[in-house]
Amino acid sequence: MAGLIPVDEAVARVITGAVPVASELVPVAEAAGRTLAEPLKALRTQPPFDASAMDGYALRAADIATVPAVLQVVGMSAAGHHFSGTVEQGQAVRIFTGAPVPAGADAVLLQEVTEAHDDGTVTAKQSVEPGRHIRSSGLDFREGAVLLDAGRRLGLREISLATAMGYAEVPVRRRPKVAIIATGDELVAAGQNPAPDQIYAATSPGLAAFVTALGGEAHDLGIVRDDRAAIADVIGRALSLPADIVVTLGGASVGDHDLVQNALTDRGLALDFWRIAMRPGKPLMFGRIEETRVLGLPGNPVSSLVCALLFLAPLIDVLCGRTPDDSTESATLGGPLKANDERQDYIRARMATRRGELPAAIPLPVQDSSMLSVLATADCLIVRQPHAPAANAGEPCRVIRLP
Repeated sequence: MAGLIPVDEAVARVITGAVPVASELVPVAEAAGRTLAEPLKALRTQPPFDASAMDGYALRAADIATVPAVLQVVGMSAAGHHFSGTVEQGQAVRIFTGAPVPAGADAVLLQEVTEAHDDGTVTAKQSVEPGRHIRSSGLDFREGAVLLDAGRRLGLREISLATAMGYAEVPVRRRPKVAIIATGDELVAAGQNPAPDQIYAATSPGLAAFVTALGGEAHDLGIVRDDRAAIADVIGRALSLPADIVVTLGGASVGDHDLVQNALTDRGLALDFWRIAMRPGKPLMFGRIEETRVLGLPGNPVSSLVCALLFLAPLIDVLCGRTPDDSTESATLGGPLKANDERQDYIRARMATRRGELPAAIPLPVQDSSMLSVLATADCLIVRQPHAPAANAGEPCRVIRLP
């Protein structure tokens, strides 16, 4: 289609030249969702000593090669309270899970196969091989090992590991600042009373939540009326943050009331493109104002949120130092689809899992780009290539899971 660029090319142009933002040190307990700016090496060995994996008795395996065998209990080793002596022939130490294995012992015998006596002895009812129920020093990791690479996003597992490695603070990318500007006289904020010809500005809060979930810092600058000077003014506020990304909602097309592109030009926008061969989301604009990247998303809420998934998410990934992943996966069609036209289509659908088979993506019956209820019902998008022929249920397809 004349004047439209393919989706893959548009994504490439959006992220080309983008570099990770600066790094900062944050407490490890506050690093959830952040992205590592540097690889992390273990600052200590884990466990730092041979540790018991069970409750029982630390002993010499050779002493209970023949059972029953009676051993003298000479002490106790508990987590945080080690036994400082040495286990000699015919001796045992009462030990608990996680406690250091005392010198001289080479195995732990489970308490379930022993019998303790009032005279300070214990009878072993079962033999055990050397090393049994002992976690060797360094079983988990050793000092100096690189366990978390730069670009890794920190969640439950990573934060726990970094803490075990000895880190109180971790170097992470700062959160990219994303300014969100909704435009249109027809919009009112939630909680206000809309006029008969107005609607709630529903996209901004969802987009802000999406930015936060991606590890960005969302700045919702509110609703701007359809006035070129007013739009230029709020763009100036966004640039003064300074925003790494400015996202405008609506007004990026060529109608009489679509003033965003002109207002951005007033602020120095170098326009890259503004129409993409996709559905929904054709009137998407991208450009730069110096170092700030500008995404002009369509006004229709479904179009806007689909475009955020396809274009804003990989840009935030790059700014955070992450490599954008291929977000598509294999599925089969759960219903027939008509032949496609020149635009790449993103069809809202529901996934049905099937044991031992690829999931089926069932297209929803209504695909209007204004219908948020349909998007909320969907859990995936079926990706239809331009000029794709008609397809029947059961044929292979590619889908994007919705977050």
